[in-house]
Amino acid sequence: MAMTRVRPGRALFKTRGRPNGVQAPNRDSAVIDWAAYIDGHRVCTDTVADAVRLIRDGRLVADGDSAGFVWVGLHEPSATELADIAEVFGLHPLAVEDAIHAHQRPKLERYDDVHFVVMKTVGYVPSEPGGAEVVVTGEIMLFCGPDFVVTVRHGSHGELGVVRRDLERDPARLALGPAAVLHAVADRVVDGYVGVANAVMEDIDEVEEAVFSPERTDESRRIYRLKREVIQLKRAVGPLAGPLRNLSGRRFVPAEIKEYLRDVEDHLTRVREQVESYDELLNPILQAHMTQVTVADNKDMRKISAWGAIFMVPTAIAGVYGMNFKNMPETQWQFGYPMILCIIAGACFSLYRGFRRNGWL
Repeated sequence: MAMTRVRPGRALFKTRGRPNGVQAPNRDSAVIDWAAYIDGHRVCTDTVADAVRLIRDGRLVADGDSAGFVWVGLHEPSATELADIAEVFGLHPLAVEDAIHAHQRPKLERYDDVHFVVMKTVGYVPSEPGGAEVVVTGEIMLFCGPDFVVTVRHGSHGELGVVRRDLERDPARLALGPAAVLHAVADRVVDGYVGVANAVMEDIDEVEEAVFSPERTDESRRIYRLKREVIQLKRAVGPLAGPLRNLSGRRFVPAEIKEYLRDVEDHLTRVREQVESYDELLNPILQAHMTQVTVADNKDMRKISAWGAIFMVPTAIAGVYGMNFKNMPETQWQFGYPMILCIIAGACFSLYRGFRRNGWL
């Protein structure tokens, strides 16, 4: 694919007072940051178009042969904003459409000499102030060309500012080109998986302790919530294995970066196996909890039945002597009332001792 030249008079996403190449906090566009990189060193420009012009026209290199690339970072761009970027870099319309609408599965696609990579980001945040933590997902899309990389982020987490700063401290790796950015982003995403997976594991341990503690608690809702969060995590982690494996075999990735990508793939494999084991942990915990609930309910029913049987004795005797028959035994005897009370007390005490001995009370 031929590289697209930028029109000389074009001012793309120009900032107001951008000192030292840092985007102002109150931005009025989706562009977070951009820069041209020559031999691993950042060169700040007023606009994205200027950065592209420096790289593709070779104005910063004495012999006119530029060896750098442009890195543009966007956050939830609109269709118009991404269309302007697509015009500059010659991005494929299908990939641009995916980057706008998000909600894509992790994947790797190639359009001529541009590679389009989608990764799911995850975070473990409270659903509300003081509420239970839930897994939230976002997306990072990367357009990797011969002399540019465009990162499009969706979601409130997975910021890439730290990735850019870390890479800029290592010019040797950054000089390897867009593939170095691709690896750094993938490494950041997988590290996020590790952090969330460990946090979920801590919650599973807490639930397990609560289920097998002497105190009687209802953990069923919490267990089901954790199972739902594990499913969310599996949907993000699992599908990324294929794209990472394919990246290691692409020709545009230098040999040095391929080694790093294989390391990221190894970390992803460990996280995926860890997440898949969570279902195996939660299922027996849920079964044990339901068994405990059933046993507790049976104990309660035994207690209720035992007390019901005890109270049936005075109820039955009082019911008999409450009938208005003329000839009732012992009704005219002066000790009849105390005798009946003693019989009731003795019968109730005997039943109580029997139930207590059998563990019903």
